[in-house]
Amino acid sequence: MSSVTTKLPTVIELIEAGAKQFESAGVAYGHGTHNAFDEAAWLVLWQLGLPLDELDTVAPHQVHAEEAAKVAALLQERIRTRKPAAYLTREAWLQGVPFYVDERAIVPRSFIAELLADGTIDAWLGEHTKRVLDLCTGNGSLAVLAALAWPEVTVDAADLSAEALAVALINVEKHGLQDRITLLTSDGLASVRGPYDLILCNPPYVNAQSMAALPAEYRAEPELALAGGTDGMDFIRKLLREAPAQMNEHAVLVLEIGNEREHFEAAFPRLEVAWLETSAGDEQVLLITREALLK
Repeated sequence: MSSVTTKLPTVIELIEAGAKQFESAGVAYGHGTHNAFDEAAWLVLWQLGLPLDELDTVAPHQVHAEEAAKVAALLQERIRTRKPAAYLTREAWLQGVPFYVDERAIVPRSFIAELLADGTIDAWLGEHTKRVLDLCTGNGSLAVLAALAWPEVTVDAADLSAEALAVALINVEKHGLQDRITLLTSDGLASVRGPYDLILCNPPYVNAQSMAALPAEYRAEPELALAGGTDGMDFIRKLLREAPAQMNEHAVLVLEIGNEREHFEAAFPRLEVAWLETSAGDEQVLLITREALLK
């Protein structure tokens, strides 16, 4: 009498199978990963409780049937719900720093995070830089990264959404920064406590045509954090008018505008700005001095 032994799948086999499923289902990316393999790897490793940065080490490990079934269910949930992976895992990473996130706040992915980590902005800062504002803070990730990058500053993190601020509070407490980060409910700059030496802002900037064409994964996020009006510049127009009153003499504003450079330059044709280099090129994030805003 012979018995049949079922071969257990390996970690890498589960990831490769998941990637094929994602490709067949037309899953969209951009919330921490940019392709089917990386998205599947994130979910498989997370479900198995394995380190996200040690795939090469754990790839050949066999996975018991019960755990493999849980992985399969999570991958199917990703396809069925079209929710970004970060909403399923309740975790997102930015510049190597972990953040809690759920559907109350946009998934953190700002390129400003790179500039905080690599010191690009430091050339415009100095001993005078003490007070920082993270406007449209969402889940608070940029506020946390700014506080970690510059231990001598205090940070106000402002958002119109009380739900987003509840998520931000989780992250402020997660990183033990309650004494240096203050959360503020504010419609734009209306209720902030300036003047500031540095304003960081990743605002809603997606133009109406692009909003209408967004994949389901992006529509799973709060529309308030994305939609910027017909040309994407509604929030930004008001911000640039009001910002100088909330800025100290040598303050700068670092602003993310995504793929809207054409619309930005059409809306502000004479504004002097410095375009900052990120992994996405030099058209996503710009820096404006208070002096330039007043011209």
